[in-house]
Amino acid sequence: MLNLAGITWESVVDGPGLRTVVFAQGCTHACPGCFNPELQPFHTHRSVALAEVLSGLDERPHIRGVTFSGGDPFEQTDSFARLAAACRHRGLSVWCYTGYSWETLCQCDRFRVLLRELDVLVDGPYVEAERDTALRFRGSRNQRIIDVPASLHTLQVQLWET
Repeated sequence: MLNLAGITWESVVDGPGLRTVVFAQGCTHACPGCFNPELQPFHTHRSVALAEVLSGLDERPHIRGVTFSGGDPFEQTDSFARLAAACRHRGLSVWCYTGYSWETLCQCDRFRVLLRELDVLVDGPYVEAERDTALRFRGSRNQRIIDVPASLHTLQVQLWET
């Protein structure tokens, strides 16, 4: 089961192409100026079965990718890792936004299970002083858009390029 704040079935702002965005409920980062502060509390908002999300994706063959946002999906690593694996099995790209840094995620076994299932990671907390509305797919300059498979292969951060 996933504890979700919601799902936006069609989006063009949270990654390239037409995507579905799955919003996790719960986040420990509490970034000042957070775009989704209502998603920070860890109460159960909407408990959703993995099969329900996958069924919704199967009903939308025009979707090219899925983006995990929140809240922070890394607070529910096992559930989001299963969802990511199922999405990739369907040929969908998987992006994820997190307030954790790449370095922190790589140091913790429980985070790596989800990290290995991602294509792209937008890492780092939102920093209001670094806000830049001209940036594509991120809110503040400190955040990186990371090519996860390339970074895992080289063991160094490799930035995603359009």
